Amino acid sequence: MGVGSARLYGAVAAGAFRRYATYRAATAAGVFTNTVFGLIMVFTYTALWDERPGLGGYDLAEALTYVWVGQSLFKTVASGGGGVENELMERIRTGDVAIDLYRPVDLQLWWLSADLGRAGFELLGRGVAPFVVGALCFRLALPSDPLLWAAFLGTVALAVVVSFAIRYLVALTAFWLMDGTGVVQMAWLLGWFCSGMMLPLNVFPGVLGEVVRVLPWSSLLQAPADVLLGHADPWSTFAFQGTWALVLLAAGRLVQSVATRRVVVQGG
Repeated sequence: MGVGSARLYGAVAAGAFRRYATYRAATAAGVFTNTVFGLIMVFTYTALWDERPGLGGYDLAEALTYVWVGQSLFKTVASGGGGVENELMERIRTGDVAIDLYRPVDLQLWWLSADLGRAGFELLGRGVAPFVVGALCFRLALPSDPLLWAAFLGTVALAVVVSFAIRYLVALTAFWLMDGTGVVQMAWLLGWFCSGMMLPLNVFPGVLGEVVRVLPWSSLLQAPADVLLGHADPWSTFAFQGTWALVLLAAGRLVQSVATRRVVVQGG
């Protein structure tokens, strides 16, 4: 990628950041919702950990930290949807994607850049405040080492890329389906369950736990949380997330190539 291309995709990311920053009322409502939901989960986790101390290898402070990490990353990694994939699916459905394909830019990189800009705003605008509330109101297991915080942010960046790669594949199904609502809902459910948004994947028993921890969705929350809590080596976590990112992005590029060669764009 040349300097000019890097500037172009950087401009796309910056534009997406500014675009999402304009929705101030929605952002404030989102902060409130994530904070309230975080409080509900805190009391649920407290009751659960009182009954099962050390569940999943976490003490109570670590479990509560996990809750607030999850609330801060919920919209950032779009584990329940709500990223750029909705707009992409609509452009495919209406045929407007044909215009995108004629542009002298890479379709996948364009939308990845837009999603990175969106995620950057969601982290700063909607993710920080609930985490601060949690840190002020409860005893959390927060590291004092700045390098560990830097590693955590690195895992968050990779989590966004993995999440985008999954959602991009979901969006591409619109080339074959008139309505991708069912696929989106299935992806939403998988994202919630397999990322650990409801419960840490460490508490899942037996084979189920082993399987969900190696699926790509574990990169979205479980991996960053474990790095922050000191339960995972940052470098091996980077390798795990990076591998899934490369595999899924390559799969998305392959599906995109098949779709644009063999499928008539709907509406165009």
